[in-house]
Amino acid sequence: MSFEFVIPEIVDPDGVDGSPHPRRVDPLGEKDRQEKVVETEGEPITDFQGNSNPYIDYESVDLLLSLQHPRSEGYDEMCFIIMGQAKELLFKSLYFELYNLQLRIKEDDLPNAFVIMDRCKKIIKLIVNVWEVLSTIRTEGFNSFRDYLNVASGQLSFMYRHIEFILGNKNQKMCDAHSNVPHVYPAILKNFSSPSIYDDVIKLLHRNGYEVAPECLDRDWTEKYKIHETVEQAWLKVYADPTPENQLYMLGEGLTEIADLVSQYRWRHFVSVERILGFKPGTGGSAGVGWLRHAVDHRFFPELWSIRTEL
Repeated sequence: MSFEFVIPEIVDPDGVDGSPHPRRVDPLGEKDRQEKVVETEGEPITDFQGNSNPYIDYESVDLLLSLQHPRSEGYDEMCFIIMGQAKELLFKSLYFELYNLQLRIKEDDLPNAFVIMDRCKKIIKLIVNVWEVLSTIRTEGFNSFRDYLNVASGQLSFMYRHIEFILGNKNQKMCDAHSNVPHVYPAILKNFSSPSIYDDVIKLLHRNGYEVAPECLDRDWTEKYKIHETVEQAWLKVYADPTPENQLYMLGEGLTEIADLVSQYRWRHFVSVERILGFKPGTGGSAGVGWLRHAVDHRFFPELWSIRTEL
């Protein structure tokens, strides 16, 4: 950018409560709200005591909006930081849904699993669309602040790794990358060492009478999942009845759509990085586009893809 820009002042950081714990906001019932609307004659409440208000405290908005710290004189750095943080929030939202989706599958509660899956798909679409904004950063714009990243890289996003692991793409190196962070590592190690959603889906197939090899039902969950013929055959039998009444078929299609959307995210990431960086090395020591190309080719729930040839 060839113009001088200004970062508008929004929050004085000296006044922000930096605690990560929830601030006190007392619940208010419907009766209380009815009384309030009579008291205010239908106008919004704007008179608050102290140095905050319930919306700021409920969402910790002042803290959230004080966490953007551009290091360079590059105009595009603010966009890069905010979109990165937006992705991390959406990753957390998606992981929350996936975690509870897995619990519903383990409980054979497919009706509620379908409700959660629908939200998962919408969240992933939002994450994909973040690249629509990030792709507005041009090569010269990124170069203006790239050096200030040091070796920081999105591949170090532990929230994204939580998603990869719960969906089944286990990677020891990406897990170990956080072993020096004691307030982060235990949770990601637990996720890495636990069955994925797909592992529990395979167990669900077995519980419903589909023959699955024992090594698919009890194995080292830290190992990368390998496609198995018995799982393929189980899905082929499920897909022999491709009707909405067949809940396992609908589950398979829902999982395939989630995998498709995650692949779209990876592809959008890959293309955007190539457009901005070409074939330069990544900031985090990777080969950049070459490393991302490998990620693009990965498919979650592989038997749900391989059976398409026989359907």
